[in-house]
Amino acid sequence: MSLEDIRKARIKKLENIKQAGVNPYPNKSRRDFLVVGAIEKFDELSGSGGEINLVGRIRLIREHGGSTFAHIEDGSGKIQLYFKKDILGEEQYKFFLDNYEVGDFIEAGGKLFLTKKGEKTLEVNVFRMLAKAINQLPEKWHGLQDVEERSRRRYLDLLMNPETRTRFLKRSEIIKKLREFLDREGFIEVETPILQPIPGGALARPFKTRHNALDIDLYLRIAPELYLKRLLVGGLEKVYEFARCFRNEGIDATHNPDFTMLEFYLAYADYEDLMDLAEKLFKFLVPTGKIVYAGNEINLKTPWKRITMKDLILGEFGLDIEKADQKEINQKLAELGVRPEDGKETRAVDALFKAIRPKIIEPTFVIDYPVEMSPLASSKEGNPKLTERFQLIIGGLELVNAFSELNDSIEQDRRMKEQIEKHGEDVRYDTDFIEALEYGMPPAAGWGMGIDRLVALLTDTHNLRDVILFPTMRPKQ
Repeated sequence: MSLEDIRKARIKKLENIKQAGVNPYPNKSRRDFLVVGAIEKFDELSGSGGEINLVGRIRLIREHGGSTFAHIEDGSGKIQLYFKKDILGEEQYKFFLDNYEVGDFIEAGGKLFLTKKGEKTLEVNVFRMLAKAINQLPEKWHGLQDVEERSRRRYLDLLMNPETRTRFLKRSEIIKKLREFLDREGFIEVETPILQPIPGGALARPFKTRHNALDIDLYLRIAPELYLKRLLVGGLEKVYEFARCFRNEGIDATHNPDFTMLEFYLAYADYEDLMDLAEKLFKFLVPTGKIVYAGNEINLKTPWKRITMKDLILGEFGLDIEKADQKEINQKLAELGVRPEDGKETRAVDALFKAIRPKIIEPTFVIDYPVEMSPLASSKEGNPKLTERFQLIIGGLELVNAFSELNDSIEQDRRMKEQIEKHGEDVRYDTDFIEALEYGMPPAAGWGMGIDRLVALLTDTHNLRDVILFPTMRPKQ
């Protein structure tokens, strides 16, 4: 039987239910317990002889003459139902067998009992349809080779693959723990605009849209940074935001155009304070101090290694980025078969770093970036060519980008204009932000963490689309 034939047969059963005077999609249902709650209180509930109502999706039906067993599942777990002709009566029993199928949502009432095989079961004396499923659930979704199809139809992936559901529940737990940590540290959660007149806070290509009423172009934010810093100017000293960000760029295992960032800003702190805070945060997130990622057992025991960008590249390639000219850097990149995104110096040094990054497995702070790579970061005292910036690398993933914030409005003005000269329309001058800095911003440190990458790391997942419920994908032809 084809899938279309199965669908037609299910629609026929839907009509049968309606003709029997039953609403197959009622607005309200009765649930006395979650399945897990009924199981946990089984002795008490079965001993009292009282009746309870449970709800869930039918996942299995087994008929044995005048008896039928079914498994239902709600968000908490599974339990067995027992339908018996002698209890329900022949008409109701036949109505169930003829019209109810795997995939349907059902409400069932009755008494709990223990089967001869020791399975906790609800003996059903009343039932009704809560939602008739028209499409048949896939039988072998777990073995589906088309991983893109699992991302496109995430609802089926969640339904058929327990490990997928577990991964996304873990994502929710991680975000809750991050909030708990920051709240304990005295931060407040804020919201900043997603639609922005000027896309700032990172060097990335934005998505552009049009607001008809105001007759202006707006951009989906590439980062919340410049707005969060405005809040520092306004006297909010510890702020954080879980920010959906959008970058009109490529898609690969570690990039999605629509992603989630955790950014926070701490007044009267520098990048060394944030490195200490990062170690404290991971102790809170992973109390065991150990994770496994991509076959590597990673020890999160602190203190973590700190190495300058210069020393990292010098140690790997024998190239001193503070002394090498552009020709030498490009020659090294050519040897590696790597091309910077635009052939410019700042991207070239970054390309060298990215060639090394996958090899950095143990937690490592790569610190002190060239000022050309960090236009929003404060320079190191005593060496204006470098900035107080770090990236945290674990398992080859760039998890955190953080720095001591530049709060010199005149220097920020100069750097923004210099960036525009180097990168053209990829960078825009933010007059309002510069004006805000001119009112004075306290010394501060700022942090940006990719939530999707963090979840990937902590769930040993190797493609971001597997930790994003609905990743950006090419439309199916």
